[in-house]
Amino acid sequence: MRAHTKLDFSTVLLLTLPPLLWAGNAVVGRLMVGQIPPLALSFDRWFFALLVSLLFTGPALWRERAVLRRHWKPLACMGLVGVASYNSLQYVALHTTSPLNVSLITSAAPVFILLIGAVFYREPIGAGSWWGAALSVGGVIVVVTKGQLTHLLQLTLAPGDLLMLLAVFLWGFYTWELRRRPLGLSPFVSLSAQMAWGTLFIAPFAAYEHWVLGESTHWGAPVVLSIAYAAVLASLLAYVCWGTAVARTGAQIPAYFGNLAPVFAALLSYLFLHEGIALYHLFGAALIFAGIHVALRARPRIAAAH
Repeated sequence: MRAHTKLDFSTVLLLTLPPLLWAGNAVVGRLMVGQIPPLALSFDRWFFALLVSLLFTGPALWRERAVLRRHWKPLACMGLVGVASYNSLQYVALHTTSPLNVSLITSAAPVFILLIGAVFYREPIGAGSWWGAALSVGGVIVVVTKGQLTHLLQLTLAPGDLLMLLAVFLWGFYTWELRRRPLGLSPFVSLSAQMAWGTLFIAPFAAYEHWVLGESTHWGAPVVLSIAYAAVLASLLAYVCWGTAVARTGAQIPAYFGNLAPVFAALLSYLFLHEGIALYHLFGAALIFAGIHVALRARPRIAAAH
């Protein structure tokens, strides 16, 4: 079937919830620095998310076992790039770079997705999509530099910056693979399979972090609640919404909505960390929404996944 020219309310909600939940995850992650190592957090997050998902998808996974065996390679690939790699690389990157650098690099996701689509998936990219990407990225830059663009001149490359570039590049492939390979599975069942593969990929690195590097988790109620939030909301709910939205709209449009995360992070930081909201937050948000509007008006009518 064909994608609608205008997005309906349910699709907009599906596109808006993930950046909101991921912004909340960033706030939780900030509160957990020093309490849990990065790869342990990544493994615990996805392992717990997998256990919860199996309560709902276990019977469906068994019924679809022939499909899962037939398509194990693309599912393993998506588990590697979308589940294991992106979040693990981000958590590790924050040990050698600043949140400002991470936010700036992540804001380039729409550009990465456009380039990956054009080069690897032969997707036609119009001028409107590039303008939308530019406005959206510009809005994120305004937010993370607090409206002082001269802060960009003070940025220096660190090992974490390179890790985040790799993470965003892999996320671009993940978004396109979601669009390209629906595989006849529901988004929740597909995500469960991806999480199983992703958890397997993370496990040896988390074990190395603990047994060789000597990193340990300081267990307590805050850590347990943080993992629960990351697993159920920032992982299960956010990824199901993201996968469903990509199936409806294609791979390009969700990238612009993803740039709402810094805006939501500013709002949540105001509510829970008592950090103020300034004029630059509002101006940056306006640019991001303008970029989304331009991109939506310019998007082609492309076939939606079944």
